[in-house]
Amino acid sequence: MFPRHVVRLATLAVAVTTIATALTAFLPDILTGPVMTNANARGTALVMLVGGVPLLLLGLWASGRGSWRGTLVALGALAYLLYNDVLLVFATPFNRLFLIYEAAFALTLFTAILALVRLDAGAIAERIGRLPFRGLAVYGWVVIVLNVLAWLRSVGPATLAEDPTSFLQGTGVATNPVIAEDFAFWLPGAAVVAWLLWHRRPTGIVLFGAWLVYGLIESIGVAVDQTMGYLADPVAAAAAPAGVAIFLALAAVGLVPLFVYLRPRPPQEEPRRAVMFSRT
Repeated sequence: MFPRHVVRLATLAVAVTTIATALTAFLPDILTGPVMTNANARGTALVMLVGGVPLLLLGLWASGRGSWRGTLVALGALAYLLYNDVLLVFATPFNRLFLIYEAAFALTLFTAILALVRLDAGAIAERIGRLPFRGLAVYGWVVIVLNVLAWLRSVGPATLAEDPTSFLQGTGVATNPVIAEDFAFWLPGAAVVAWLLWHRRPTGIVLFGAWLVYGLIESIGVAVDQTMGYLADPVAAAAAPAGVAIFLALAAVGLVPLFVYLRPRPPQEEPRRAVMFSRT
């Protein structure tokens, strides 16, 4: 189970994130960006509120009762909230909620750091048991490469264009923080985790399962925010329907490896008792 101080910090992160996302989703006049990106932000905030927050709470509760599945869900939901807290800060034009966004970002960040520092990956990996490690690692790398290629399709031509910022028109931001954080951290981090999984390292086994949870919620979240952006401004978001279909497909495909991780295990594969987080 998570140490008490991690649970307390996570609970505070949930409270602040709930405030930030509820106000963003249900008080649209508070947003100051273009129509489409305002709608995108409301869609993201809505999925954080009704998806990420409840899953984090459920995962914390289940982990506290000794469930390794609950631990994976909590870590994945925490990663999802952290990823999108970054976007609330940097992809949402400055508004009256900025300090709340900052507080949510800081709390989820330090909760994630403390949770990972205290994580006993060996104990959790032992309870997860046998998996098709290399097949799952290849799946992860394929998703990562496709993501990189999709971003390069936008960034590559833009860097050589006469006006490099042309692909950002109508977004209200000076650069794309989604691409920035993906290239700087999330994609290389996921590639390393898949490499650790390939070599059956406990840290890779555990974090890859959490990455699958994160990926499922994120795919649904992108589909929702693209739908809301398209409905708010069909001209500016002309490609949104195709994007929605792609991310819904990714969510459906991602259910398969996630089931492999979370499927019921024979009793002999799960020791009766194992410490999932260090207490020292």
